[in-house]
Amino acid sequence: MTGPTLATVDRDEVLTEALAKLCGPTRAELLRGAALGGAAMVAALLTPDEAAAARLDDTAILNFGLRFERLQATFYTETEQIGTVARMSDRKAAWARTLGAHERAHVKILKQVLGRKAEGRAAFDFGGDTESEDVFTRTAVALEDLTVGLLTGALPLVKDKGLKSAFFGLLTVEARHAAWARHIVGTTPAPAAFDKPRTIRAVGVAIDETHYVTRAPRTVARGQRPRFTG
Repeated sequence: MTGPTLATVDRDEVLTEALAKLCGPTRAELLRGAALGGAAMVAALLTPDEAAAARLDDTAILNFGLRFERLQATFYTETEQIGTVARMSDRKAAWARTLGAHERAHVKILKQVLGRKAEGRAAFDFGGDTESEDVFTRTAVALEDLTVGLLTGALPLVKDKGLKSAFFGLLTVEARHAAWARHIVGTTPAPAAFDKPRTIRAVGVAIDETHYVTRAPRTVARGQRPRFTG
């Protein structure tokens, strides 16, 4: 039996008028015949960011996380390799090396979880930001804060319970990274009582604005679910 439609319950067209303001009068009129709670109705009520997020599966979320972790790991690794870290104080160098090691470990575990569905490497160019201790440090703070926002926003979208649990473990470590980075530069480790979630789309825009990614990652094999064993 078909459920009630918008037209059957919205006799005075109050809801239709609200939908018209949200998604336009033409779309609202078409939705009068849609089942309440149906896919068409839900899609109309979502914001553009929410609608995009609803189409993401666990593989897409994990691959975006892998891409961002690779960017961070490469950023820290390059800073070590060109000698910038060696010029830092012992305390600050230990911080930079620890975060770099963690980010490389995150890349490794995400690749293992994704298996054959892990996307290929992108190419990065940090434009000299790894050569200056000051610029490197300020960039590291921004990247770590962005990671916390990304994981906070992405966690509710992960459907697999095992993967969700693993993401929580990643989020807590990245939150400590962000607090540690802020402490290193002498700013408040926890500036607010609540962290603001960031959508994957918003984080993608922020990454694009850095111009660090010079070649997009290769596509991956399809038809397999991410592997996770706990």
